[in-house]
Amino acid sequence: MREHTNDNSKEQTSKREGIRRGRRRPHWRFEDLEIWKKALDLAVKFHLIAERLDKRRFYRYAEKLRAAGLSISNNIAEGSGSAHKQEFIQFLNITRRSLFEDASMLLVFERLGLLENTEVDELLWDCDEESRKITNFSRVL
Repeated sequence: MREHTNDNSKEQTSKREGIRRGRRRPHWRFEDLEIWKKALDLAVKFHLIAERLDKRRFYRYAEKLRAAGLSISNNIAEGSGSAHKQEFIQFLNITRRSLFEDASMLLVFERLGLLENTEVDELLWDCDEESRKITNFSRVL
């Protein structure tokens, strides 16, 4: 029994060493999802806006936007690891709600004069498209 455990440990160490020597990293199921790729793009856009808000000392707004933006891709990723379809659908619903939260913040920031109308319009269209794709994806699961 001990030898078997020891062999597994050696195998795991060997895998880690192989990774360090330039092997490809593991591929995650969510990386193939179009909705995750789009969510990743949105997270980056929201992060860049948050950096601008930080420079203007709107730290809480920036942090909230970063968190809601990041939760879109994170919830898709987390849901894709679910063993049951219904559980994944619940994560997708949470993802859509985060998109709505982001949309609301964009509208508030626009009204406060923190963001330009054209930038907000573009991001709202992106959020709307992503929301529709998530809805359609959850229907075909």
